[in-house]
Amino acid sequence: MPELRKDPVIGRWVIIATERAKRPVDFATERDQPLPPQECPFCEGREGATPKEILALRPNGGGANGAGWTVRVVPSIKPVLRIEGEINRRAKGMYDLMAGIGAHEILVEGPKHVANAADLAVEQIHAGLHAAAARIADLEREPRFRYVLWFKNYGEVAGAGRIQHARSQLIALPIVPKRVKEELVGTRRYFEEKERCLLCDLLIQEREAGTRVVLETAHFVALCPFASRFPFELWLMPKRHACDFRAVRPEELRDLAWVFKQVLGRLKATLNDPPYNYLLHTAPFRRQRGRVGHWRTIEEDFHWHIELIPRLTRVAGFEWGSGFYINPMPPEDCAKYLREAAVAAAEPAHV
Repeated sequence: MPELRKDPVIGRWVIIATERAKRPVDFATERDQPLPPQECPFCEGREGATPKEILALRPNGGGANGAGWTVRVVPSIKPVLRIEGEINRRAKGMYDLMAGIGAHEILVEGPKHVANAADLAVEQIHAGLHAAAARIADLEREPRFRYVLWFKNYGEVAGAGRIQHARSQLIALPIVPKRVKEELVGTRRYFEEKERCLLCDLLIQEREAGTRVVLETAHFVALCPFASRFPFELWLMPKRHACDFRAVRPEELRDLAWVFKQVLGRLKATLNDPPYNYLLHTAPFRRQRGRVGHWRTIEEDFHWHIELIPRLTRVAGFEWGSGFYINPMPPEDCAKYLREAAVAAAEPAHV
């Protein structure tokens, strides 16, 4: 019997189609025709194939735009938004417009030609997380920007193209994205009613139940959400309440790197190296705290998190027309498969 489940954050309904239930081996994904490694612009030694770097971590020193880096951030050669110019908000009849102002950066997560971040060392993943936090903090200084979305596309189906080199992207926006606003509204309403953080309460309940929890460390919980939109969807959530990713502590960032290594490795092992996306939902920039309409309780009501979505199913006409998602595999089953998958990595801090 199918089951309708309501997302407690934004109120979206999902259909868990249990009669369509599958095993992990039933999710076949298309394979890419990769660009030859010698043509990869992101490998160490080919720094001249990219625009000049914005940031690079070089533990042993070395000059800019040369070899010796562990993580490197460069402007996108095909930016979605451009940094030059003014926003120029205006109306055209009933329509609203503004200039395509923003920033689009590529975070190259390692110097070697490794496609899936699951195959990076924990230390390398940690360096990438550190660089992402540094870039978000720097982009906040630009008054035209209100939000930075950090995300990864892995696999051609997920939007990565033919270049198989581990990387993520940051796009700075002059507005707060609608998807983030929906979460901001949902968590604020919950706080106004109960004076508690919705995701903190969710974490308490999920940890007590355990059926959807994939793993737990001293600082993070990885779980398959109750109203998962997609099979094997995962949320990585900090136990300590904080609205802003940039408030992450050094020990938490190291722990998060281990969690990433685990969940990406378990997805790879369980689903035969599937394409996936992940994205960070953190608080918008908060420069004008007193203005009307600002998120006055955001420090208390919002809880940053990372959403990880394997690209195993396709969105079709019903989903587009209704706003529903159809998930053919209950999250409890997905969590069980991932709990049982083993990935070798250095041990995290104890729970």
